[in-house]
Amino acid sequence: MVKTATNRIHIKGGRVVNDDQSVEADVYIEEGVVKGVGKDILVPGGARIIDARGKLVIPGGIDPNTHFEIESNGVTSVDDFYKGTKAALVGGTTLTIDCVLPEKDESLAEAYEKWRQKADGKVVSDYSLHVAVTWWGEKVKDDMALLAKEKGVNSFLVFLAYKDKYQLSDSELYEFFTHCRELGVLAMVHAENGDLVAEMTKKMLGMGIRGPEGHVLSRPEELESEAAQRAIAIANRVNCPIYITRVMSTSAGDVIAAARKRGNVVYGEPTAAGLGTDGSHCWDKNWKVAAAHVTDPPLRPDPSTPDHLMDLLANGDLQIVGSDNRTFSTNQKAVGKDDFSKIPCGVNGVEDRMSVIWERGVVSGKMDENRFVAVTSTNAAKIFNMYPKKGRIAEGSDADVIIWDPEAARTISARTHHQAVDFNVFEGLTCRGVPLYTICQGKVVCEDSGSVVHVTQGAGSWVPRDRRCDHVFKRIHAREKLRVPKPVEREPYDGTVADAEPEEPLKVAQPSKLTMEEVTTSTGARDLHKSGFTLAERGIRDLRKSGFSLSGEQVDDNVPRRTGQRITKPPGGSSSIIF
Repeated sequence: MVKTATNRIHIKGGRVVNDDQSVEADVYIEEGVVKGVGKDILVPGGARIIDARGKLVIPGGIDPNTHFEIESNGVTSVDDFYKGTKAALVGGTTLTIDCVLPEKDESLAEAYEKWRQKADGKVVSDYSLHVAVTWWGEKVKDDMALLAKEKGVNSFLVFLAYKDKYQLSDSELYEFFTHCRELGVLAMVHAENGDLVAEMTKKMLGMGIRGPEGHVLSRPEELESEAAQRAIAIANRVNCPIYITRVMSTSAGDVIAAARKRGNVVYGEPTAAGLGTDGSHCWDKNWKVAAAHVTDPPLRPDPSTPDHLMDLLANGDLQIVGSDNRTFSTNQKAVGKDDFSKIPCGVNGVEDRMSVIWERGVVSGKMDENRFVAVTSTNAAKIFNMYPKKGRIAEGSDADVIIWDPEAARTISARTHHQAVDFNVFEGLTCRGVPLYTICQGKVVCEDSGSVVHVTQGAGSWVPRDRRCDHVFKRIHAREKLRVPKPVEREPYDGTVADAEPEEPLKVAQPSKLTMEEVTTSTGARDLHKSGFTLAERGIRDLRKSGFSLSGEQVDDNVPRRTGQRITKPPGGSSSIIF
């Protein structure tokens, strides 16, 4: 192949920013790989030169949570793998990890193949896949092993929500975590208490609350934090690393932070929407606006939640930002216009994720440029075992590079974004921090802040991910050696042992076909207890049951009683009790 300016790129004069350091350096790219980083690197002739003076040169973003072409309540999301990955590139994201969602009882391996067929011919950037475990059984375990060992899937998602559809029980969750640890794959959890969500949903609908606000009211944040705590506790019992996706509330974020301080191997992923807006919009008088903000777990109405989650993210208590991009147009959301539980859940974010985090995190002073790179790219590359080919600018890394202008600003709007959805939850937000150039697979695919886009449908690549990631499992392996239970060595007990009568199984009396008269004449009153008749049928008062009735009538009024007598001087002293 002839080397031309299209596959040779020389980025000059920029500030190269990785998660651990920033340096003034040039970057040379050839054939999709970073060949050199430094001030005095040798660059062959014929390379395209990009002037990056005054700009940042950062690793391409990695979005670990997208849902392109996903079905919900009978409709399919409007961002398919072509439109979705194209919008991602414009926003500075060069790799997305989508999620395979099998139907209940469907083979995980077959569902994975369906997703590959949908994506391979459309993606314009690199992509990978998580696989959801929506039911449990031996076939699921076998499919997980196949996908992990042969197909390059090293992360599996389970739901504690969606009762009677995808939700796993605690015992199934225990088995799932055990199997993940044995396979060396990362267990991901959508944390909401599905049983209580179902009850709260019925309650809200019963109260006549049918609009989008009912969605938030039916999923209070304690149901998210409880499920997160429960998942972390169960995973810890089997020494399994865990990743909580869609962290949307203050309390759930605090649960993860506390668990990490205790030493649990747990990762937390807030979303761009959860960091950039809030759930108060679900009370908007305009149904379209309210419904557009419906997602799950819901955006929280407390306006302090985004700041709190950003603090946790900046301080290392949460690790990665996903978009959870699930986009449904207004007419699709309208399938739930009379019942909030039928509104397809999801919001946009794949295009705006990086700019929103720069504005809310870096411009606000909560995090520096290195932490920004960590939470938008590097940490995902490390946790999902793609580092350092992804998530870093260094010699030998994949040439997924963004030229970032920290001073340029843009105002987000559905009128100008590249996604197919007709609404944007960040509408009107002005963000400083804009990708000027996006380089993916060593080619300039976006320039002039996305006004020029060079993409070819299907040109993206599948990225397999090996299991047993050291970044995730190193501590797990060390603890396995320490956590093996051992019996206590002691002298055998040689004392007396009480005679214990074995417990007899409970015998259920078989109902007799004889009448009461037949029983008394054939077997005698002494055998009534063997007849199968109830105490009341035998004319005996059952003292285990209360005889009190609000009606004044008692259950044993038909049983003759002796006349009450006042005993005035019983043995032991006087009394006025009536017997």
